[in-house]
Amino acid sequence: MRHATLVELARTHSVRLPPALTEDWPPKLSGADERGWFRFQRLYDTARSVLRTHADVRRLVTETAEDERAEGSRWLEIQVDPSGYAGRFGGITAMTELVLDAAADAADATGVGIGVIIAANRTKHPLEARTLARLAAQYAGRGVTGFGLSNDERRGPAHDFAPAFRIAARAGLLLVPHGGELAGPASVAACLDDLHADRIGHGIRAAEDPALVKRLAAGSITCEVCPSSNVALGVAAVPSQVPLRRLFDADVPIALGADDPLLFGPRLAAQYEIARHAHGFTDAELADLARASVLSSVAPEPRRQQLLAGIDAWLAAPPG
Repeated sequence: MRHATLVELARTHSVRLPPALTEDWPPKLSGADERGWFRFQRLYDTARSVLRTHADVRRLVTETAEDERAEGSRWLEIQVDPSGYAGRFGGITAMTELVLDAAADAADATGVGIGVIIAANRTKHPLEARTLARLAAQYAGRGVTGFGLSNDERRGPAHDFAPAFRIAARAGLLLVPHGGELAGPASVAACLDDLHADRIGHGIRAAEDPALVKRLAAGSITCEVCPSSNVALGVAAVPSQVPLRRLFDADVPIALGADDPLLFGPRLAAQYEIARHAHGFTDAELADLARASVLSSVAPEPRRQQLLAGIDAWLAAPPG
């Protein structure tokens, strides 16, 4: 969500925003301890609370597509937990249909393709995850492209959610749990062993276990890395400490992403700038990062070829 949109919708719907989301924005965050993560989650929930009408949701999705297009992206896979909005929008099915319809309209308006990943919440009961997995399966091939698992990985063991991921796998959905951010390499291994992940949200703590890094590379398991969020949540002190280079050099596929720009500030292009300036990535290596993000997506083949051709054209263009 754009910060200006957050402020405007809060004013429209009489939602009081804390200073961290107004004059102190972007907020100073840390997820390194329970208190820090609780503050992050509270701000996240406050931001979500300004979405009160169908028009608000449609605006959010359209503006997201517009902003990502401005950053150079042409394909998005956005994650939503419909249960977080069910009470306000008529249930999880109605919310899912609203998001899918908004995504289709936004794609038509902007030219940016959008796939929707339905995500369960680690802090809720695993039976709720099974319900969401069945919902995701119902809309597989109709805009839903994957099934995820979000929130604090220290509070919900991956194996508890294995039945939900089996439901999603049978529907042919991409399996994209979060792991290896706030918890260590064992969290990444659990995503592989228990959830059979195709991609892992973050996954950077795998760098602490060389054998696990080799496993990710051998299995072509993509890690979705956002250096800005890693620093904002205290996982790394500075961007150069994010093990981006270590994973890349070990042939682990990496898809750079912006995570939550509303709470962290920088968007997609800034992550590529971090790769260049904090980790010394060359143009050719930046192009490899971009290709990995395309190849690990479920973008339709014509879109995929268009995106890859665009990356090649950027690399071949003369400097400046």
